[in-house]
Amino acid sequence: MTEVSSLTGRLLVATPALADPNFDRAVVLLLDHDEEGSLGVVLNRPTPVGVADILAPWAALAGEPGVVFQGGPVSLDSALGVAVVPGGLSGEGGIPSVDGSTPAGGDGAEPAGAPAAPAADRADVQSGDEPLGWRRVHGAIGLVDLEAPPELLAAVLGSLRIFAGYAGWGPGQLEDELVEGAWYVVESEPGDVSSPDPEQLWRAVLRRQRNELAMVATYPDDPSLN
Repeated sequence: MTEVSSLTGRLLVATPALADPNFDRAVVLLLDHDEEGSLGVVLNRPTPVGVADILAPWAALAGEPGVVFQGGPVSLDSALGVAVVPGGLSGEGGIPSVDGSTPAGGDGAEPAGAPAAPAADRADVQSGDEPLGWRRVHGAIGLVDLEAPPELLAAVLGSLRIFAGYAGWGPGQLEDELVEGAWYVVESEPGDVSSPDPEQLWRAVLRRQRNELAMVATYPDDPSLN
């Protein structure tokens, strides 16, 4: 198989041409991408369900809006916690599920597709150690073991978001969609995980690009009105 250049930690931003309603104007954070497939969560699909309603112990650590997000069309009955730990961590890690296992990228693929803790509390994180209950994905972004006691992370989390389900692609499927022009691939920022206005994230991510993509941010929701 042709070697795949990992896009783990990058954002997939749906192009206006992407017709799949699951991913209309979606911004997907890729948590895993290799020859075996890809796995990510949609960052801009808030649901009406509060985190306190399903994972009460974690509600105090979840950023605003304090609701569960629909991470994608796969395994909607499972939960993933994505959190930012400030302190300049770098590198990539595995993708643990709620039970601590590592889901295979793309298994069950569907169609196309809080204030920061004081610096003193983050000293151990800045030294390069990963705090218990959190595993790095890319830079300061990582996954939370939702079965761990929340107090393990309370002092170091910069933000936390809870997702129901995820987006998955089988081997080569995402690459095919990229060739077809379904997605823009851009760099992520830690703030994307905890955007307080997720409905505007698609435009915000495009608008900050230093190329022609910034113009795509002005694309109307209904092209017929253009």
